[in-house]
Amino acid sequence: MTKISETSYKNINFCIRCGKKLVIETDRENKLRPRCESCGWIYYKNPIPAVACVIFNKKNELLIIKRKVEPKSGEWALPSGYMEIYQNPQQTAIAEMQEETGLIGEVDQFLDFYFGYSPIYERIISFGFLMRIIGGELCAGDDAAEACFVPLDKLPEIAFDAHKHYINLAKNLAAD
Repeated sequence: MTKISETSYKNINFCIRCGKKLVIETDRENKLRPRCESCGWIYYKNPIPAVACVIFNKKNELLIIKRKVEPKSGEWALPSGYMEIYQNPQQTAIAEMQEETGLIGEVDQFLDFYFGYSPIYERIISFGFLMRIIGGELCAGDDAAEACFVPLDKLPEIAFDAHKHYINLAKNLAAD
């Protein structure tokens, strides 16, 4: 296990409750954390939850999107996004599928989770879902510049390691 150092908190300076300056100190678990000396609030550095959708059409082609915004703008990925505070992972997958592709879907199967690096948030925990299309029309939306179905043997380079992991799992499911 890697311990967090003071450099991990270089941009964490002020309390979100009272606005006072945070001090970095070792807590009762012997872990370094920023704490507000005024109100006692503690900043915990946690991975950001995200989801990714694996979606196939009737020809067994995979739906991918070209990202319009960072992270990895201009690169190909699965429809995906960060969870909102009011959503569970399945709700996020359904929402991201519709926002980015125009397709209405439902969760068919949970594939796996992936703990990895994020170019924006340092660490993510991503949940992968195999989705079923139940309506809508394919069109790029939200932060997708393009959306298209591609045969598995013609996939371009995929931007995120988590997405590659989910695609490989789905390929193995299809082979079984």
